[in-house]
Amino acid sequence: MKHIAVLTSGGDAPGMNAAIRAVVRTGLYHGLTVTGVVAGYEGLINGDFRQMNSSSVGNIIGRGGTVLKTARSKRFMEADGRRNAIENLRKLGVEGLVVIGGDGSFRGADILASEFPELRVVGIPGTIDNDLVGTDFTIGYDTAINTVVEAVDNIRDTASSHNRLFFVEVMGRDAGLIALRSGIAVGAEAILIPETKTHVDRLITQLERGWKRQKSGHIIIVAEGDDAGGAFQIADMVQKKFDKLETKVVVLGHIQRGGNPSCMDRVLATRLGYEAVEALINGQNRVMVGQISGKVAYTPLTNAVKHIMDVNDTMLLMAEIMAL
Repeated sequence: MKHIAVLTSGGDAPGMNAAIRAVVRTGLYHGLTVTGVVAGYEGLINGDFRQMNSSSVGNIIGRGGTVLKTARSKRFMEADGRRNAIENLRKLGVEGLVVIGGDGSFRGADILASEFPELRVVGIPGTIDNDLVGTDFTIGYDTAINTVVEAVDNIRDTASSHNRLFFVEVMGRDAGLIALRSGIAVGAEAILIPETKTHVDRLITQLERGWKRQKSGHIIIVAEGDDAGGAFQIADMVQKKFDKLETKVVVLGHIQRGGNPSCMDRVLATRLGYEAVEALINGQNRVMVGQISGKVAYTPLTNAVKHIMDVNDTMLLMAEIMAL
């Protein structure tokens, strides 16, 4: 293998730049030509390429977002779009592609590699949701939950000062792992996630219990994909039955995606970027490289994209006990 390319796709995540840096410098170490693809799969189709050298990735390890930009590509979902993409890669002589992203990005990578076997593809898990199978943590998750914790700590100051009930909505359309871990860290009264059914009456009972013991400030963490609805909808249902506290809603939104990556995310991204290049050189194809219990792990892309991770029952119980 002489020439590889790297792209970032889907939602951005803190640590993507650190992964790009590791891919580029590991490739150069092995004497490979490394090409950066601008704006993900759209860049593949448009032929928007950037030859990378060591200076190209200087001073980016601590930056959020992605210097290669990202985009969602409807054209790549069509066979003609993928044919254009592979033709552009062929013209450059690219033999291996590193895709940094989440489940949608991996689906696209797997289809491309299945249709054009001459191209090897390795995925790096870059998503704040931590919802991929084959790695303990995805790049960006640690930074995102720390962003939530910092924001909710500030909100709790106001909640306690005014004796208010805050519903804080965090990202997690399909997975509640941001809500669960950050909710435990901030001592939330309740954590509402897509993986478990929300019972509003039970939630009100919890709030009544806190009210009776004169708790001064209440925080409910809500994943945006919770089955009972988003934070505004749930807050409205609760307010109709529990009016002892003034209710406020905060939607943290895209601040969870931004910011400088944490130390954990920088180190994880660097290791997985390094391992992705090593995997391509050693003949791996159509796999995601992850880290499980401190060791590198390879998972077929078709398995990595399946949302089969179970929420840890012990963490759910622990969160409930801590709110007593």
